Amino acid sequence: MQVVTTAGHGGHGKSALVRALTGKEPGEAGAWTELPSGRRVAFVDVPGGERSVPAMLAGTAPAPAALLAVAADEGWMPQTAEHLDALGALGVRAGVLAVTKSDLADSRLALRQVRERLAGTALRAVEAVAVSTATGTGLDGLAAALDRLTGRLPVPDPDAPVRLWVDHAFTAGRQTVVTGTLAAGTVAVGDELLLMPAGDRVRVRTIGCAGEPCDTVGGVSRVVLTLRDAGRVDGGMALVTPGAWTHTTSVDVRTRFGEASGRLARRLTLHLGSAAVPVGLRPLGPDTARLTLNTRLALHLGDTGVLRDPARRSIAGVSVLDVRPPTLVRRGAGAARARELASWPDRPDGTIVLRRHGVLRRTELTLMGCAPPPDAVALNGEWIADPAHWSSLFERLAEETSRHAAGSPHAPGIPLETVRLRLGLPARQLVTALVRPPLRVDAGRVYGPALAPEPAPVTAPPTAIAATPPPPWTEAVEHLRTDLADTPFTPPSAERLEELGLTGDLLAAADRAAAVLVIDDDIVLLPGADREALRVLNGLPQPFTRAQAAAALGTSRDVAVALLRHLDRLGLTERRSSNGDEPVQDGKTG
Repeated sequence: MQVVTTAGHGGHGKSALVRALTGKEPGEAGAWTELPSGRRVAFVDVPGGERSVPAMLAGTAPAPAALLAVAADEGWMPQTAEHLDALGALGVRAGVLAVTKSDLADSRLALRQVRERLAGTALRAVEAVAVSTATGTGLDGLAAALDRLTGRLPVPDPDAPVRLWVDHAFTAGRQTVVTGTLAAGTVAVGDELLLMPAGDRVRVRTIGCAGEPCDTVGGVSRVVLTLRDAGRVDGGMALVTPGAWTHTTSVDVRTRFGEASGRLARRLTLHLGSAAVPVGLRPLGPDTARLTLNTRLALHLGDTGVLRDPARRSIAGVSVLDVRPPTLVRRGAGAARARELASWPDRPDGTIVLRRHGVLRRTELTLMGCAPPPDAVALNGEWIADPAHWSSLFERLAEETSRHAAGSPHAPGIPLETVRLRLGLPARQLVTALVRPPLRVDAGRVYGPALAPEPAPVTAPPTAIAATPPPPWTEAVEHLRTDLADTPFTPPSAERLEELGLTGDLLAAADRAAAVLVIDDDIVLLPGADREALRVLNGLPQPFTRAQAAAALGTSRDVAVALLRHLDRLGLTERRSSNGDEPVQDGKTG
């Protein structure tokens, strides 16, 4: 089955066309018909009144094609133009033009006018048919044109992750019935899906498609799903495959249609699928911007939507370029980001994404809707790296080991955790994967090439040199390193510090030597933990609350607060105004 949305000015016969073609009333589930070839097509009938654009966008977004209706007796009208702009912003490139009410006026005049308006748009070459639902003239020709249209539309991937935008929903007792257009993927009875934006898990109890119950349904289809114990469900929510989408409140986008990003209002509504989400806009380049959403959406790179300014009744189409954009806090960061995005296509692939991040889990690429690039460096099965980035990391590691050995000949090896923090790697196992000859790992430290000892002078006896004893806190710090290996932001208790002997003068000496990081006198962590905390916090939607920081760091609220104070003193975070009853902060990359 394919799905076609109607478009056009109110009163130009869109609903009458659907009734005549299907013999059914356009309803929430969408009327459907069987075309001459045996293919089926369902219709999403959208309103055409003066205030209809939001509803039109919600119905049109998941549909791949449009049936544009223009009445012969009225011709081109304001809402016709608005609907055409919406189709252009959404990237709809396929459709059929129906010149309706051809029994009331000469359809050739209206057709000539419409062709002039469509010139220069993606719909300029659509097939046109003159019809009259009153007399039945042209309906067979319209069905044939729709048949040819649906035969050209691409067949979506049945194995693609599901994202069903809900356009209608009602609840009766514990049962909730939702209606929407399944654009791709397959839904089966018993499937567990996430209801966004909350992310609650729900189970599919029954499926209806084309007026019949079924066990499975694939896209593109108009479907009716029954859910049990789903709670409140509203239009604009989405049912998505778990673990297959990035749930985000911040995206970088390219404007593909309409005004330049710098001329857009700073507060707009983003229409994506059937959702209408208020957003804040920060222009980056002439055609790129940062959007901050007021609710989470499940997105992939390349998703398309429409930014609408209700006050000016203007729209702009957008493509999602990044669902995990970097924070922009340094001077010139926005301009640098614009230059980076300028070279990206509207749908970035895995090569571009991996090049920006350097190292990622395979699953992280999946969440963004990308496949791993064929030349990616495979690391321990779970991780992959950009080849150029991985090579540069090895060069940096070789330099670090040489510099460390020269400065600390009595302890030439660098601890794995120190290497991880210095190179900005997300997991310690990646340090081990990075090491290759002439570097080596021994007892949790990375060593550079072994240096051959210089030959002793032959003319003088060797001088006895006493070995330099290690600092008195060395053993205690090693035990601390073991304690914090898996929980780097959970400091030891006072009792544990007493047991390790890391108290008083010994702790102060270790702190002066930068062997430990002491925060607020009673929180002892490993050196570099503050920078690692900053890296984690930079991954949160900005700004964030202290509770969110504690959850992200896997530590208590008190420790999170102390770390935030410490980072604030270093100028690495910025305290913002209160959000509800809790202060919020921004992370910085400095």
